[in-house]
Amino acid sequence: MLVTLLSSVWHQIQGLSAASQQPVDTFFVLGGSIRREMYVTQLAKQNPDIPILISTGSDDPCILKLFEREQAPTQQVWLEKCANSTFDNFVYSQPILSQWHAHHVKLITSPTHLPRAKWMAQIVLGSHGIWVDVEPVKETGVPANREFGLKTALDITRTILWALASQVIQPSCSNLIKLDEVNLNKWCQEEFSCEYQSGINIESICPVKIKKD
Repeated sequence: MLVTLLSSVWHQIQGLSAASQQPVDTFFVLGGSIRREMYVTQLAKQNPDIPILISTGSDDPCILKLFEREQAPTQQVWLEKCANSTFDNFVYSQPILSQWHAHHVKLITSPTHLPRAKWMAQIVLGSHGIWVDVEPVKETGVPANREFGLKTALDITRTILWALASQVIQPSCSNLIKLDEVNLNKWCQEEFSCEYQSGINIESICPVKIKKD
């Protein structure tokens, strides 16, 4: 039993080492600040063939408008809308990244989200052979997120437990959509807002709705 466990750990370490030498094959954006989504539009323009996964980011029309405004490709962008926390970001996104056969992920978050998000990513994704690089995107104004020791300790503890459980449990997100399939007509019949830092006006997305109002 011990020999089998040690052998498994050794192979996992070897796999991660090999993955770290490969080029980045996926951009993974943690929701929480539209600055991260603004940043990834530039990466999309520079790397149109690399898939992008945005985990519970801004409202769908806002993200779509950002990509269209920057003339960034949308065909390789997916929105995961199941997560409600940083922990959930990894619970629901890891199975997707594994299905994509991702090996070297660039994690896009904010400096105020570190080091907690980095450690959680390395634990969960690393346990599935995915190497993680972190790209912190500077925020402006007062950040919504606040890090403190107890919060980090609790999240890291349950992340370690989940890394073990996820070897046999793989949750499926029922709300996963391609960015280029976002239904603007449907969204324009509902209430949504775009973070002011995006510089996006709702009327630029839903002119008919605004006119009726």
